[in-house]
Amino acid sequence: MKHYQAFLIDLDGTVYRGRETIAAGVRFVKRLQAAGLNYVFLTNNTTRTRSMVVNKLAGHGIETDIAHVYTPSLASVAYLLKRETGTKAKIPVYIIGQTGLFRAFAQDPHFYIDDQNPRYVIVGMDTDLTYHKIMVATNAIRNGATFIGTNADVVLPAGHSFYPGNGSQCAMIAVASGQQPIYIGKPENIIIDMALARYHLQRETCLLVGDNYDTDIKAGFNSQMDTLLALTGVTQASELVGKRQPTYLVNSLDEWQL
Repeated sequence: MKHYQAFLIDLDGTVYRGRETIAAGVRFVKRLQAAGLNYVFLTNNTTRTRSMVVNKLAGHGIETDIAHVYTPSLASVAYLLKRETGTKAKIPVYIIGQTGLFRAFAQDPHFYIDDQNPRYVIVGMDTDLTYHKIMVATNAIRNGATFIGTNADVVLPAGHSFYPGNGSQCAMIAVASGQQPIYIGKPENIIIDMALARYHLQRETCLLVGDNYDTDIKAGFNSQMDTLLALTGVTQASELVGKRQPTYLVNSLDEWQL
């Protein structure tokens, strides 16, 4: 088995399921910490700040810090800064989203909020989405703004139910504006590329760990990175028949040997 120097770890379905702790996932992280191995929690959630993620992890028994958390909010900032290399003026953006996304852009001095003539419209999960927000976003995109979606998750698991996810929000705006978004989060390679650059990691020495074939594992495929699928969340073994296989497959992360 290949020795990996760093692990990019999904959260929901891998370390916890909503409020429920996945004990094997917690033990896996603690084993990484005890061995002194590098790890980054790589989530598609933009509603929380990194501090909020750290607090949630503490509630599941994992002590860590914000330096070990990377989100599509941060990746969106990094991606736009890369696109705007050489731009000296502040960049106008219009944001649909919640605390995590707004805070990421507010903390970077290169951006400011503009609902009249933004250069970018950035859409993240917003449980307070209104018709007015959709109207502003749609008009801005029709007037030339670039449409950015933080992630394409169509639905979000909530106990035994599913709620509309950010991909559903973006689909509505895409239909109204006539433009498809550039997606940042998993399974796109953008969030992986931005994370590797931020943490100075080499993709061939990293392992992407998650529970969702369509987001986590496909992100690895799209980024030419090895993957570890744990059958503790969304994807079940029966769903893998006839598909490209992850590099490794385990029933739980207790099976993974460091």
